[in-house]
Amino acid sequence: MKSAAARAGLAIAALVPLVALALAVGLASGPGSISLAAALRGQEPDATVLFRLRLPRVLLAAEVGAALSVAGVALQALLRNPLADPFVFGLSGGAAIGTALVAVFSGSALAAAASFTGLLPAQLAAVAGALVAALLVFALGRARGQLVPERALLVGVVFNSFASALVLSMEAVLKPEQTQAVLLWLSGTLGYEALPLLAGAAVALLVPALVLTALAGRLNLLALGDEGAAALGVDVPRTRLLAFFAASAAVGVSVAFTGLVGFVGLVVPHAVRLVTGPDHRIVLPASALGGAAFLVLADALARLLFRSLGAEPPVGAVTALLGAPLFIVLLRGRR
Repeated sequence: MKSAAARAGLAIAALVPLVALALAVGLASGPGSISLAAALRGQEPDATVLFRLRLPRVLLAAEVGAALSVAGVALQALLRNPLADPFVFGLSGGAAIGTALVAVFSGSALAAAASFTGLLPAQLAAVAGALVAALLVFALGRARGQLVPERALLVGVVFNSFASALVLSMEAVLKPEQTQAVLLWLSGTLGYEALPLLAGAAVALLVPALVLTALAGRLNLLALGDEGAAALGVDVPRTRLLAFFAASAAVGVSVAFTGLVGFVGLVVPHAVRLVTGPDHRIVLPASALGGAAFLVLADALARLLFRSLGAEPPVGAVTALLGAPLFIVLLRGRR
């Protein structure tokens, strides 16, 4: 029987070419045609399109896809529920509230002060909203000092419903252009961030991913139940706390850059487990690579649809259109 390290190496060796292929497809896809050879030689406008538009967008898709997939693996392990999704804890609702509040108060004295201090741009408001939601769900999901998975799941679902109603109510006081911007963000969009900002995002996403990878062995033991894991020496409350907030941080940073992109953290871990098995020491790195490839390809499809639709659909809509039927197929394959 192969060791976990050997199986992880095989999984990564199989997925790295897939990621490379996805990156190549993403760089070559768009509403207009460019010559990659000309762009690499610095010829315009090919160089500008490749290095200032397509490359930043592809890198952002890869980073966010990897982060959402890793967070999905962790949350499914914590809840012992294969249907758990990074947004099921109310993280999406908290981020949506933060973004909508920025839109509501734009132009006010509060917004002017926030703009001067740099404390309340839309992205930071999204991160703050997601983390506040995570704290709320973690606090209300506890009983007798311990996180109860079923209770946390229920609190997250209820909070998401409350957040949706609150955001819809706030949209009533927004200007049409503000409402459109909020709705576009809620649908999930990939922008053209500067490379230094992308590097910062990569670091911010790498830290929680490394924390979760370090906890992979303990996540395996949590599948035995809290009592079984504790009997084997796992500090269950501490493990749940670290994994929960590491996953929340990864989702919060992702939401800050792309809005609400669903199904990545649900579909990719399921697909990976069908190939690698349930060992989190393998599933976590494999899901990171699979999630990066999935979101890059979904974004490439969104850009290609521009040619036939005359408009580019949000990548969150594409992941939902691809993810929902794919998830049904995966569920049927698990029978």
